[in-house]
Amino acid sequence: MRLDKLLSNMGYGSRKEVKQLLKQKAVTVDGAYAKDAALHVDPDKQEVSVFGERVNYTEFVYFMMNKPPGVISATEDLRDETVIELLEPLHQHFQPFPVGRLDKDTEGLLLITNDGILAHNLLSPKKHVPKVYYAQIEGIVTEEDCEKFAQGVELDDGYVTKPGELIILKSAQQSEIELTIQEGKFHQVKRMFEAVGKRVTYLKRLSMGSLKLDDSLALGEYRELTAEELACLQNRD
Repeated sequence: MRLDKLLSNMGYGSRKEVKQLLKQKAVTVDGAYAKDAALHVDPDKQEVSVFGERVNYTEFVYFMMNKPPGVISATEDLRDETVIELLEPLHQHFQPFPVGRLDKDTEGLLLITNDGILAHNLLSPKKHVPKVYYAQIEGIVTEEDCEKFAQGVELDDGYVTKPGELIILKSAQQSEIELTIQEGKFHQVKRMFEAVGKRVTYLKRLSMGSLKLDDSLALGEYRELTAEELACLQNRD
């Protein structure tokens, strides 16, 4: 890979700005000052440094975010703040995108990456990736509702969902539940409860496949996936 491309990809500026770094003798390759922007380097075998700080080349980034309400799951929007805008500029440079969507008012686990293959594998209906939600429901959730969800419910547009596992945590006028589904239809959780005459008042995603929300993340915070978390996502069948 060309030296200027590597540094540009890692957020050190445009190729023109990288050339300025070379003129300032700010860049070294294996301890020697680099002069040629077109120099080919192997980031796996050679040590590239800028102002004495080693450049750890990364092609893909993987972030877990605790999505706050009021922010949309998109890369850009003319009206609303997006989850990408919550990332540091260096991380935005990698042009990541949210894997799937959480509604604007929904909180919880959101995976953000620039790895298109992983995103496809997690979102493809053929992969049957389970997603677990916690919700507060206006109305008494019953065992009959659990049975209906287990069979699949008909939504307002006539679509019948795949079976979902509904667990009642608290049955009252304001019920609390956990729901596991393998689809991601538009407003699906809310529409499933509307189909049985109830309304979701609060919704939070807890997990997606093997990836579970880190409880230490405050709303709007994010972190990189651990090597173990990433391996589990990549190795699922």
